[in-house]
Amino acid sequence: MNKPKIGVIGIPGKWSTEVLADHLEEQTGFRAVIDMNQVELRLDTQQLMYQGLDLMTLDGLIIKKISEVYAPATEDRIHMLSYAERAGVKMFSPTQSVGNLINRLSGTLALQQGQIPMPKTRITENPEQAFLTIREFGSAILKPLYSTKARGMIILTQDDSDDFIRHALEEYRQNQSIYYIQQTVKLDGRDLGMVFVGGDYLCTYARVGNGDSWNTTINSGGRYELFVPDAELIELGRRAQSCYDLSFTTVDIALTDQGPVVFEVSAFGGFKGALEGCGVDAAKVYADYVLKECVLKGDTKA
Repeated sequence: MNKPKIGVIGIPGKWSTEVLADHLEEQTGFRAVIDMNQVELRLDTQQLMYQGLDLMTLDGLIIKKISEVYAPATEDRIHMLSYAERAGVKMFSPTQSVGNLINRLSGTLALQQGQIPMPKTRITENPEQAFLTIREFGSAILKPLYSTKARGMIILTQDDSDDFIRHALEEYRQNQSIYYIQQTVKLDGRDLGMVFVGGDYLCTYARVGNGDSWNTTINSGGRYELFVPDAELIELGRRAQSCYDLSFTTVDIALTDQGPVVFEVSAFGGFKGALEGCGVDAAKVYADYVLKECVLKGDTKA
C-alpha cells in the first residue's frame, strides 16, 4: 500500500504549520504546505491547483490555518476546500465544522444548543439596545464576529461614561454587521486551553496573564503553564468540543467565581500551549491520528 499523501493548509513559514508538515514528512516522505491565497479551483477540469499540485489527488488535507486573519472571505476558502472534500479528499477537520467556527455567532449558537455554560451573551443590530445591555452587564466585551487571540475586542466597564460607550459602539459598528456583547467574568488571572484530538482528551494548559492586560493571550504577554483538570472539567471540555465534528481543537475554559464557563471552541487549535505548558508534542499526536484515519478509512491514492 502506498503511504498517504497529506497536505497542510496553513501559513508557510509559521511554526505550527511547518512542524505539522515536518511530522507528516518524517512518516510518509511527502510534504505539501498550501497557502490558500495561491489555490485555484478549476471547475472545468475538476482540479484544485496549488503551484502545480492538484490537491484533488491527495489522500487528505489538514486545515491547520486557513487565513492569517478571519474575515467573511475566509468562508469562500472553505467552500473551495469543500469541493475536494465532496470528491473524496479527507478533511481534517471537516469543512462544515470549520465553517461553523469561523463566525463567532454560529460557533456560539452551537455551544448554546449543546447547553454549554458560557458568559452571558447578547447579539443585536440595534445600537440603543447594545448600550442598554452593556449598562445592564456592568462590564462587557464587544467581540468581532471574525477574530482570534482577542484581536479587535473592546472592553467596556461600569466606570466608562455614557458618551464613551456610545462612541465605542459607533466605532465598533463601522467594521461589524452586528453587536456581539459578552459579560465579563472574574478570572483568577488565567484561563485554560483543553486539547482534544479526534474527540479524545490530550492535555490542558493554562494561559496566565502578566497583569498588564485584561486578557491572558500570549499576544498580550501571557505565558503557558501546566494545568491538571479534574474529571468533571474534562467532561465539560469534551461536551463543548462534541458540539462540532473536529479532528483537533482547543476548548477555551475559564474558572470563575460562579463555576467554569466555556469561551469558545477553536476551529483549528494550537500546538505551542500543549508543548510549552504540558510538554506534549500535540503536532505529532495529530499527525499520527490523521495518518491512522487515512489508512483505516480507505486505500491511499496511487
